[in-house]
Amino acid sequence: MARRRKMTPERREFINGLLEHYQPTDAQDVQEMLKDLLGDTLQGMLEAEMDQKLGYSKYDYQNKETDDSRNGYSHKTVTSSMGDIDLDIPRDRRGEFEPQIVKKHQTDISNIEDQVLSMYAKGMTTRDISTHLSNVYGVDASAEMISHMTDRILPIAKEWQNRPLEKKYAIVFMDAIHFHVREDNRTVKKAVYVAIGIRLSGQKEVLGMWIGGNESAKYWLGVLNEIKNRGVEDIMIVSVDGLTGFVDAIHAVFPLAEIQRCIVHQIRYSTKFISYKDIRAFMKDLKLVYKADTEQLALEALDMLEENWGGKYPSSIASWRNNWPQLSTYFKYPGEIRKLIYTTNSIENFNRQLRKVTKSKTIFPTEFPTDDSLFKILYLAMTDITKKWTGKTWDWGQTLDQLCIYFGDRIQPEDLE
Repeated sequence: MARRRKMTPERREFINGLLEHYQPTDAQDVQEMLKDLLGDTLQGMLEAEMDQKLGYSKYDYQNKETDDSRNGYSHKTVTSSMGDIDLDIPRDRRGEFEPQIVKKHQTDISNIEDQVLSMYAKGMTTRDISTHLSNVYGVDASAEMISHMTDRILPIAKEWQNRPLEKKYAIVFMDAIHFHVREDNRTVKKAVYVAIGIRLSGQKEVLGMWIGGNESAKYWLGVLNEIKNRGVEDIMIVSVDGLTGFVDAIHAVFPLAEIQRCIVHQIRYSTKFISYKDIRAFMKDLKLVYKADTEQLALEALDMLEENWGGKYPSSIASWRNNWPQLSTYFKYPGEIRKLIYTTNSIENFNRQLRKVTKSKTIFPTEFPTDDSLFKILYLAMTDITKKWTGKTWDWGQTLDQLCIYFGDRIQPEDLE
């Protein structure tokens, strides 16, 4: 049963007085009443601040102990969550009065900019945000004004992109997501390169997001070099998709890193060759390969797979044989680590959330020579997504024990502090 809202007699008398004075008939009238009260309250607080500054109240010259005095008012309109409010800001003759409730040059008392950034981060277009602010808060903000508000996040986003990183990461996932961007009066497809790392403390973080051309190992090499230049000295395991040349690019920068190619990507690729009539039987045999307990059992299952299907689907079997050194890395590790590295699902889930936010913006208008309009929404979406990344990776204590055994010479006690 819902609890009845309690009200003291004094408060009830106050509310009744307001209702009698304003006589609201609907919720909009109530909001206008509250806006008027907010304006009067702010005005009263400004007057009180001036009294405190001068040391005497208006017309109380008997207690005046200063040669400074009031010098009229300056008009100011501020934006609140209830709409625009007109205020008269008191002035003193010395020009020393610094109001605190509404500071000089402050025109927004509603945190409207934070609300704009939050809505933008969740995928609303600038026109949608403009309409929402007008309908809900009575704030007249054009789509261009909203765009300028969101542009203010760019210096913060670029500072984040260039921040120093940890010296060592247990696992790093790398993948790319693609967007269409308008550039030089034409629409081009661009890859956003994303790297997510798990620290030795078990906490997950986005290392960075880089906008480039079509996904290539050459561009990934530049990303890896930037990660190294930002302070990363070693990565234990890197989980990636099957992009040609990716392994060589990683080893060129982090030669000791172990590479695990995504099993899910490999399954998708190898089943492209299989007829729908055979897919169920083929997958039954293939599961014995990638779900085997040991690499030896996996190789025996792969031999059986080739015996059953190699004649009919040689390209599918060859893709497993040719990439086996990177596909089989996870077999050497226990279940806790296997579950983390055998697929790039962690980063694919992140990319999926980015797509969800950006789906209302199928084409991003960019201004020469940067891709700022795309980067700022990706940054805002990233901050929104990663707010939930507060804890450690599941069962991290046992996982770290295993990593310290496998990489004992590369993980020192001071790295765990």
